[in-house]
Amino acid sequence: MDNYIVSARKYRPSTFRSVVGQKSLTTTLKNAIQSNKLAHAYLFCGPRGVGKTSCARIFAKTINCLNPTADGEACNECESCKAFNEQRSYNIHELDAASNNSVDDIRALIEHKVLPTILSRCQIYDFSRISIADMVEHLEYVSSCEGVTAEPEALNVIAQKADGGMRDALSIFDQVVSFTNGNITYQAVIDNLNVLDYEYYFRLTDAMLSGNVRSAILILNDILSKGFDGQNIITGLASHFRDLLVCKDEATLILFEVGASIRERYKEMAKRCSDGLLFKAIELTNTCDLNYRASRNKRLLLELTLIQLCQLSSAGQPADDKKKGLIEPIASNGPGQAPAQAGQAVAAQQTYTVQSAPPLQRPV
Repeated sequence: MDNYIVSARKYRPSTFRSVVGQKSLTTTLKNAIQSNKLAHAYLFCGPRGVGKTSCARIFAKTINCLNPTADGEACNECESCKAFNEQRSYNIHELDAASNNSVDDIRALIEHKVLPTILSRCQIYDFSRISIADMVEHLEYVSSCEGVTAEPEALNVIAQKADGGMRDALSIFDQVVSFTNGNITYQAVIDNLNVLDYEYYFRLTDAMLSGNVRSAILILNDILSKGFDGQNIITGLASHFRDLLVCKDEATLILFEVGASIRERYKEMAKRCSDGLLFKAIELTNTCDLNYRASRNKRLLLELTLIQLCQLSSAGQPADDKKKGLIEPIASNGPGQAPAQAGQAVAAQQTYTVQSAPPLQRPV
């Protein structure tokens, strides 16, 4: 049996051009090599799995290359490049946390932080999280190389789950490939990764727009019975309302990173939601998220939030009228008499107003 190599190692970048999602940084490093303007030291910072170590290795190999190419890449043919690729180079020494993880090593890292006087002599490069679009594009490339068929929506879910880290995305990709036997579908991905389907969020939104409290609670019960954590549900619902909000305007649509088919469905549902409704929905779900951990009856908190969401808009009544706090009363002319008509003055004058409680008086 041949030795299996995980995708994160097999497709690890070996040149600047193969680094995913960090084009501005790699361009700067290549230009520095080409112009022979190297700084005293370089400091690469950023979250995990975004290419810091890979760029450091590529940079070290390139500046030691005897015959660099015209575009600032290592030739991979000279003795220095071969020594580096075979991990026998004496000019390059790598010190990583994987092999320096003893108690003494960690204590030294804590006590010898990078001092400002050292930082001022370094060129600092902040690596950003890799965008979902860039990760999906790279996963499509890996899929084609590995002979794996993958739905775009499935790769999009993997990219979202990776949270900006390409290494995490490739690890999840390998996991899903094993689960699906090389045929990655959207349904298989959400089943394997225990991700809540978009369909549930759309159903909850339909219940909210129609003011159907009972339907919303039944949908919540269905989700909880599948083993999903309540806080993940409410945070996902908050993100769903945020996505609906950014879908309402072409200018903010670039902030919505999903596949084409789901995007169209979000755009259609966003047309049914007013801005004011979505503002309030995001506020309610965010408040529930903040109070979830401290709540003693977490399910009741979720249900109460859904009840409040369903009250934002009811069937046949716009959300803007709800915000005014006005309720149409049924006025009666007296005991045993028929209710007054809506056009009569008594009904027109009688309104209910919601007043805030008076402030508490501080005892003298």
